[in-house]
Amino acid sequence: MAQVFDRSSNALARASLVLTGLIVIALGVALNSLQRSPWVTRQGQRPDQPVPFSHKHHVEGLGLQCQYCHTSVEKSSYAGIPPTKTCMNCHSQIWTNAQLLEPVRQSWATGESIRWIKVHDLPDYVYFNHEIHVNKGIGCTSCHGRVDEMPLMYQQNTLQMEWCLNCHRNPGKNLRPTSEIYNMAWAGPSTEKPVWCATAANTDGTGVPTAQGVNCVTTDPSKTGRTDIAQNDSGSVLTGSTNPNMPVGTMSDAPVLMLPASYTKFTNQEDLGKYLTGQYHIRTANELSSCEVCHR
Repeated sequence: MAQVFDRSSNALARASLVLTGLIVIALGVALNSLQRSPWVTRQGQRPDQPVPFSHKHHVEGLGLQCQYCHTSVEKSSYAGIPPTKTCMNCHSQIWTNAQLLEPVRQSWATGESIRWIKVHDLPDYVYFNHEIHVNKGIGCTSCHGRVDEMPLMYQQNTLQMEWCLNCHRNPGKNLRPTSEIYNMAWAGPSTEKPVWCATAANTDGTGVPTAQGVNCVTTDPSKTGRTDIAQNDSGSVLTGSTNPNMPVGTMSDAPVLMLPASYTKFTNQEDLGKYLTGQYHIRTANELSSCEVCHR
């Protein structure tokens, strides 16, 4: 009986198996690269908005604070989109005839909201709370980038689960004093620009948020006389001084209690992050990486 297969068939079979494996691997790598690409994540894309609002002009140029427009960022799960009235607070007086702002005037006249395109849009199954992140020392730039340098808003980070988990596994690298949350230029401590931090001794149970009980300064306290932390009866933490020529500020008529504080010097973000993680009562990496944090 004649032989059905040529002697080279075995070699061809092995080659085809190897080739099939390589194709599968290449396809997997391509799909993985695709789902991480800006085409899927929309990273760096600038969508066409009804009004080309410039954060650079309003924040860096005019000095507007984030909270002026995003009023709920410190007390709600979402930052909030400003209503037309917020725009008209200024633009009823300036640039009143600018064609660029016609959609704003039309919205104000008709009462119909401007249809902004959401830039940072998480999947519906993800629960993200702005309030807890802001009040626990995560600055705006950690997620949104240097918004004050963006003529047109875009998404700087991927916002994928991997990106979130990288921060949750080591939150200290992004923590900062709550007084610096809205400081877009904050770069963390360094040898040339150290940071000194101290914590009030009895903020627990006073109604003061834990993170706000930490006082950080960029000037050596030993040279300015700022060696104490003051706290009034309402629980508001104030910066005090042992210098008799430096008046102690008060936030109410309640008497001020001077609490001895020891400032710690930090020259790198890693050490500052570890300190703030403990002082802010940040949960452990295992707790922060739990699925229940985002998926409810």
